[in-house]
Amino acid sequence: MTEVREAVQVDGGIVVGHDGSKCAQEALHWAARLARRADLELHVLRSWSMTSAPRPATWTAGYVPPLTDWEQAVLDELSAHVEAAALDPAVRVTCHVVHKAPVQALLAAAEGANLVVVGARGRGGFAGLLLGSVSDQLVHHAACPVTVVRTGATGREIEAQPAGAVP
Repeated sequence: MTEVREAVQVDGGIVVGHDGSKCAQEALHWAARLARRADLELHVLRSWSMTSAPRPATWTAGYVPPLTDWEQAVLDELSAHVEAAALDPAVRVTCHVVHKAPVQALLAAAEGANLVVVGARGRGGFAGLLLGSVSDQLVHHAACPVTVVRTGATGREIEAQPAGAVP
C-alpha cells in the first residue's frame, strides 16, 4: 500500500488552508489575488481524517477502502473547490492534502512559506467566537506571517498596480 501524505513542505509562496467552508473559499480568493500580485506560488492545503473526508468512490457497505482512496477523494474535492473559485490563470496553484490535524499540518507547511492565509472560521466550533481555533493557533505559533480573512470583509482589494503607479 502506498503511504498517505502526513506533511507537506513548501519552499516559499503562500499557503492557504482550505476546509471546504465559505470562509475558506473567501480566504482562497484573497490569497490568490496576493499571489498574483506578488508573483508567488499558491499552495492550497487541506488536512483530513476519515471522519472529515468525503466518501471515496470505492466505498461500499461493509467495505472500508484503503486510506489512499480517502486521500484521493479529499484531493478531488479540494481541486473542485479551487476550480470553482475561477482563479486568475496566471496564479501557479498546487493542491496538497495531508492526513493530519489542521493546526499541525498548517504549522508544518508554514515552516517554509512566506505567508499562511486562513479563514477566520471553519466548519467546526462555536459560531459566536471571533476567531476559530485553527486560526488562533496559527497566529500564535506559525513560523511565518499569518493573514486571517474574515467572511464578508470588504477591505481594499489587492490588485496589481502599473509600474510606477502610486496607490
